[in-house]
Amino acid sequence: MILRKRASLVCRLPWLVFFFGLGTVEFAIDHRAGAEDPRGKIIVSDAARRIHATAPVFDGHNDLPWALRESGGLNERTDIAKSQPGFHTDIDRLRQGGVGAQFWSVYVPVSTQRTGESLLATLQQIGLVREMIERYPDEFELALTADDIERIRGEGKIASLIGVEGGHSIENSLSVLRQLYKEGARYMTLTHSKSLGWADSCTGEVISEGLSPLGEEVVREMNRLGMLVDLSHVSPDCMRDALRVTRSPVIFSHSSARGIADHPRNVPDDVLELTAQNGGVVMINFYTFFVHPDLVPYSLERSQVRDRLNQQYPDDDERVKIELRRWDLKNRPEAACDVHDVVDHIEHVIQVAGIDHVGIGSDFDGIDALPLQLEDVSTYPVITQALLDRGYNEAAIRQVLGGNLMRVLRQAEQVAIQSQQ
Repeated sequence: MILRKRASLVCRLPWLVFFFGLGTVEFAIDHRAGAEDPRGKIIVSDAARRIHATAPVFDGHNDLPWALRESGGLNERTDIAKSQPGFHTDIDRLRQGGVGAQFWSVYVPVSTQRTGESLLATLQQIGLVREMIERYPDEFELALTADDIERIRGEGKIASLIGVEGGHSIENSLSVLRQLYKEGARYMTLTHSKSLGWADSCTGEVISEGLSPLGEEVVREMNRLGMLVDLSHVSPDCMRDALRVTRSPVIFSHSSARGIADHPRNVPDDVLELTAQNGGVVMINFYTFFVHPDLVPYSLERSQVRDRLNQQYPDDDERVKIELRRWDLKNRPEAACDVHDVVDHIEHVIQVAGIDHVGIGSDFDGIDALPLQLEDVSTYPVITQALLDRGYNEAAIRQVLGGNLMRVLRQAEQVAIQSQQ
């Protein structure tokens, strides 16, 4: 891995708006021309725009549905056909970013387990995604297959897919898993921030030391259905167990490289190597505090504070948010982070796993700090330019921007067809 001096640029902190406004190195070199990385502001060239305009820009994770729910749902105030500066996402900026396909997360908090509402809330979020698609039929269309994505993109619309963020949504039931697939879900993250009885989270307690027998059944059933197994948020042991069990390529819908930033939410190098053997893809998260190694300690301390607040106020999520924001105001550092730091993670995955195994999973509208030049969904062309500046050819850039995710989706569909014969 080539380490370069990091730019000292302050990241955008949109959380303040909401608070106050409530393979190998040799393999990688095959795709480079030895270009210098200036670590300065990136200016998108005509050459980059040409590549970007025809690339399958396919982001693995966007939390707009939850942001909409938190803002009262789809209404006149949250009309994404208009400029929405309080969000990272609206239609105009999606078009500026050249987005061709998007996995919309139907995240619901793990706290819904306490009230037995995980499935209900997930179905409501799926309904919200479908409502969004129906409200803007000239812009979005639901995609259920890779062929759907190709067709919808060809018609000039954004192919919209559904991803379930957290196995708590299935309430320990394979029947519910099958129902969510019928409702349109095409991936499921095995856990979110807390461990389940059948799968361990990277930020939760150790229960199963990876996957339990039920967890293995969940993975096999997802393979049979053609639902992608998403290993973001899960523990390293859970990652390894899932990679051992699965017959289909896995995804990490929004995770970065632990070899650069040693955060539990990132993917260790040995798992990157296993992912390459599996044929899967790691989609790089843009969250400043997962991306920049110097900011990981703050992020880990913040997680501990949040855990203490959850114990102190077990039935009051709003109080937890308020107290955590107060802590943020006193402790949050200036974030020396920019687009180059994100591209460092892309390069690290290429160097360890290979060009076939990396993508983008921004986590827009689910995070509260973003690198400079990656402030919202309009900024994807900057990544294209950054890769071009580092010497990557057009074919490699197209893989990173979504080609690899398209391949994985097709392969999962083929495994499902074979399993059901």
